[in-house]
Amino acid sequence: MPRKWRDYPVEPPAVRIGPLHIHPPLALAPMAGITSHPFRLLARRHGCGLVFSEMIHARALLHGGSYSRQLTFFEEAERPIGFQLVGSDPELLAAAARQAEALGADLIDLNLGCPSSRIVRNGEGGALMRRPQLCSDIFKAVAEAVSCPVTVKMRKGWDNQSVNVVEIARRAEEAGLAAVTVHGRTVAQGYGGKADWEIIAAVKEAVSIPVFGNGDVASADDAAAMLEQCRCDGVMIGRAALGNPWIFEQVRARLEGRPVPAPPALPERIKMALYHFHLLCRFKGEEAALPEMRRQAGWYLKGFPGAAQVRRSIAGAATAEELRRVLQKYMMEAKD
Repeated sequence: MPRKWRDYPVEPPAVRIGPLHIHPPLALAPMAGITSHPFRLLARRHGCGLVFSEMIHARALLHGGSYSRQLTFFEEAERPIGFQLVGSDPELLAAAARQAEALGADLIDLNLGCPSSRIVRNGEGGALMRRPQLCSDIFKAVAEAVSCPVTVKMRKGWDNQSVNVVEIARRAEEAGLAAVTVHGRTVAQGYGGKADWEIIAAVKEAVSIPVFGNGDVASADDAAAMLEQCRCDGVMIGRAALGNPWIFEQVRARLEGRPVPAPPALPERIKMALYHFHLLCRFKGEEAALPEMRRQAGWYLKGFPGAAQVRRSIAGAATAEELRRVLQKYMMEAKD
């Protein structure tokens, strides 16, 4: 029987995905419009073991252009990094995987979980959970196309009447994939309801390749509980990292048996938001960074007095300098 995380003398061992050693066994979930280069840098600097690009459509990657170049940009400090591809054509995904590997990706991840109506209507993302044989064809084509590891992120099933993630995970292993990530919700659930951790445990029992668990991990205790209850090899964190890169160092401390750092005070959070905005401006330019930071800045302020009014001021900021002034004013008021 696999050991519990707390049975290790210091901490859980690194997860091996092909030649990659993921340490600590924590991954940042790929999130469209969020996990761009600056977000990933912050996650890595705060202890995340593996980061992923935003979801990249295979066809867009092959066509090139400024948008795909932005999605695939990364720095060495972000390694190991996976590029997540979405699509439904095995040959197209294989070609895109070769391109991603040529661009320097450490691994290729396949998206079988996105519940977006636009993606699902195209028969991609979560819609693939309804087509097991096509999944196998995709797994085989991509695994044979590249020399780097190939992984897959998937959901429990299409809905509660068609739970088939164990079958899909076995197909992934048979095709030569190096690891799987299981989000414990169905595609139909979207991001509502409760994640089913028992299905993550069932996948871990069914395959011998590494399994990352995903869903409802909002704290260091949650991550430790998932590792213990599911016996999975690692934990993937998504929404809990929004405006909160500190969660990775908190989880790492918990797994290493060290005191978990206290959540940062509001001034520290605002300083991080300003630094995040600085990274975004450096990466995209102020004009493109502004709308993205309008969305992300509010996450840093969640739960603090007066945050709702500040978020409204951020949403109305017409320039990068105005957004900075809003945050700096709130920081000074928090210190008083």
